Amino acid sequence: MKSRIHIIGIGDDGLDGLSPYSKDLLDEAEVVIGSPNLLGMVSRLDAEFVGVGGDLQELKDTLEQIGDRPTVMLASGDPLFYGITRFLTQTMGKNRFEIVPHVSSMQLAFARVKESWDDAYLTNLAIQPLDRVVDNIRTAERVGLFTTDQISPSVIAEALLDRRIDYFTAYVCENLGTPDEVVTQGDLESIRNQDFDSMNVMVLVRRFGAADLPSGSQPRRLFGNPDDLFLQSRPKRGLITPSEVRCIALSEMQIHEESIVWDVGAGSGSLAIEAASLAPKGQVFAIEMDAEDYGMMIENAQMFQVPSLVPVHGQAPDAWAELPDPDAIFVGGSGRMVPELVQKAVTRLRRNGCIVVNVSSPDNLVAVQAELEKADLQPEVRMINIARGQYQLDRVRFDALNPTFLILGHRVTK
Repeated sequence: MKSRIHIIGIGDDGLDGLSPYSKDLLDEAEVVIGSPNLLGMVSRLDAEFVGVGGDLQELKDTLEQIGDRPTVMLASGDPLFYGITRFLTQTMGKNRFEIVPHVSSMQLAFARVKESWDDAYLTNLAIQPLDRVVDNIRTAERVGLFTTDQISPSVIAEALLDRRIDYFTAYVCENLGTPDEVVTQGDLESIRNQDFDSMNVMVLVRRFGAADLPSGSQPRRLFGNPDDLFLQSRPKRGLITPSEVRCIALSEMQIHEESIVWDVGAGSGSLAIEAASLAPKGQVFAIEMDAEDYGMMIENAQMFQVPSLVPVHGQAPDAWAELPDPDAIFVGGSGRMVPELVQKAVTRLRRNGCIVVNVSSPDNLVAVQAELEKADLQPEVRMINIARGQYQLDRVRFDALNPTFLILGHRVTK
């Protein structure tokens, strides 16, 4: 059996910041592997130095050729935190390695700015596209970023401001743990005009009460627009009907250009706005009782320029008492009132009309299906599972959205 390779985390303070155990392992090593920058921190050691770059397969091949010689591989901070260790243990086996972590520079950065990081969005711009990172930042409360020489704090600030994301306080933490340590605080406007040392971590903290702003960088689609194009209420983030579910629901609603549509519980208006795009000569009544969501719906409607949308501020069913009978109805929600709203809404449905109900609980699924059957509508059920791809290192993983149900009810003329 080959001897284990020790992966030792090292900080910006080099050998001085290592534990006695880590120093002993380095003293005993015949081979030390790492990036040129990390090898420079331990240059006084009497060992063979092997420099490696960012090619993971090349690194794996190098390690496999080491043989039984005592070997240490250096990694920045905690090797298991956005490091290459996961790749190595998955491809070469966990028994091949022993891991000795150092304090991560990300951990130090959050300590310096005195912010908790247990629920922060953390990522490494060396392995994630900037556009995807910016979209994730939009909805985060706190953010920690490993930057790169090419994607520096000023580049990140510029990208955020270009997308109207200006509601974060920014901290750039340079040379953490060394005598040259500097922490710079400012708004994104000031950060984008500054230069920083390449050894830095960027922390973003959302200003209290700031709402998510929609992206202005993407062209508008007729329907199925990305979720982040819609202004949303911060406490209710994630309650928007996801774009994939919206596409299916709108297709089942059989909307034509002159349709009369009700969206009951419209929230920030994503589905109603896209329904209005499909029915430019009709009317889409977006019913919402929450004042904050109602205001955001109006802002979203102005941004998408859908004159056929009619916002209705009020509580169903009273709010639809004076509305014209609809060709199509969409009801979304998770509360106990959903089956009752469906029961009352279908009495107003026009001949050959349809209703689509989006629920997340099996109890509501059964109750809504029963109400449609009582109303002599033909019910159909769709269970929708969506997973969106996220890239990490050279691999893709999938983040699953919560499963959801669509219950369809069609009124058929006898």
